[in-house]
Amino acid sequence: MGLKVYGLAMSTNTVRVVAALNEKGLDYELVPVDLRTGAHKQPSFLALNPFGQIPVLEDGDLVLFESRAISRYIASRYKETGPDLLRSGGGPAETAALEVWLEVESQQFGPPIADLVFELLIKPLLGGTTDPAVVEKQAEKLGKVLDVYEDRLSKNKYLAGGHFTLADLNHMPYTHYLLQTPKADLVTARPRVLAWWQDISARPAWKKTAASIPL
Repeated sequence: MGLKVYGLAMSTNTVRVVAALNEKGLDYELVPVDLRTGAHKQPSFLALNPFGQIPVLEDGDLVLFESRAISRYIASRYKETGPDLLRSGGGPAETAALEVWLEVESQQFGPPIADLVFELLIKPLLGGTTDPAVVEKQAEKLGKVLDVYEDRLSKNKYLAGGHFTLADLNHMPYTHYLLQTPKADLVTARPRVLAWWQDISARPAWKKTAASIPL
């Protein structure tokens, strides 16, 4: 039984999983889940993820949900294939740096950029109106986070050190979308953050991933 990803090609969380699979050069099937019709709340899908959210990964008999957990599983389970996204041969300091920046992405970077992308890109597509107050509040938060990144990337090529890792990859879906909004300057106005993005987004695996995003 091959790898199956249940999700949507434009979903940032699905894209995170697809990006990890593409970095590893793995074949997979993307099984569309139509959120508009409530397919994610049907018993057949709830049997895969009782929280009714995408994505879900099937790898043989193993079923996983939560995109960051899935991407980490892919990096660990298939560590001998493609780049070592977890730097499993590194020492304690390198491992700790990776853990720190995985957490930073989830806890510091993720919340404000998710709100920005929703307000500026997704909400209008759904027929809603962007709330300028929310945009400015979240842009200020994200700007402060990216100031820390600018400093970090002045000392390291990648977030966890000298090598591309899962910590970098996990940032890619939302950054890709942010750069399509009027707040793209949060990235482009920071030279080191921009250089980092230009580097990681030039990877063949990401180019393949981005080409499949219908937005």
